[in-house]
Amino acid sequence: MPTTTLQTKMAEARAAGRAALVGYLPAGFPDVESSIRVVQAMVEGGCDVIEVGLPYSDPMMDGPTIQRAADMALNSGTTTEDVFRVVEATAATGAAALVMSYWNPIERYGVERFATGLADAGGAGVITPDLIPEEAREWYDASEKAGLDRIFLVAPSSSDRRLALTTEACSGFVYAASLMGVTGTRAQVADTAETLVRRTREVTRDSELPICVGLGISTAAQAAEVAAYADGVIVGAGFCQRILDAPDLETGLIAVRSFAEELAGGVRSR
Repeated sequence: MPTTTLQTKMAEARAAGRAALVGYLPAGFPDVESSIRVVQAMVEGGCDVIEVGLPYSDPMMDGPTIQRAADMALNSGTTTEDVFRVVEATAATGAAALVMSYWNPIERYGVERFATGLADAGGAGVITPDLIPEEAREWYDASEKAGLDRIFLVAPSSSDRRLALTTEACSGFVYAASLMGVTGTRAQVADTAETLVRRTREVTRDSELPICVGLGISTAAQAAEVAAYADGVIVGAGFCQRILDAPDLETGLIAVRSFAEELAGGVRSR
């Protein structure tokens, strides 16, 4: 498979001696055109990679902030085609564009159709939080054909065997969920995160697959802490919250750009 934009961005960050900054936003939040502008502000502030969320009505790992953002996106009528529009706009910024989606919407849309549509929009890969490698044969074939990275999750509860199985199926990076819980801002990064990254590195040493940490990171100091041992820092709820708190979109864009700048400073300070 040819080198993807995601692989290039992760390699560039590693060559610069820093972690990559990965930002998440549901497509269509607060509406499709506005979500494109929010993504642009995130990239202007320093995000290397953008996870474009496919809004879903029954999320399992999303906390209240992202659930609220996704509900707004669904209420605005966001479709899978709209997700591809946001991906295309994201790719146009120069950032690597990913989709984060639960498996059911992809399966209902059509697995190969989804992979082809995402690749045509300039997407680099997909994060599938509720899909495990043993059940991903159809996705493996479709993503390979479309030239997309596959990103699966590992967690503090993952056995050594599960870590090896999951990382072997990943490309681009492996998503290390820092804790057993849902997304959202927290006062401190879970102490399980560093241990999980260390354990995952033990099974990815030969491939040098990047490891990115998500769930609960909300400040520049936390970003710097995670960047000291991970290859990427993933932030989602903090971006959504700034749009939710803003009295209007323009104010929200300023807050999002400033927040991205703070986080980018954190990942570069290691």
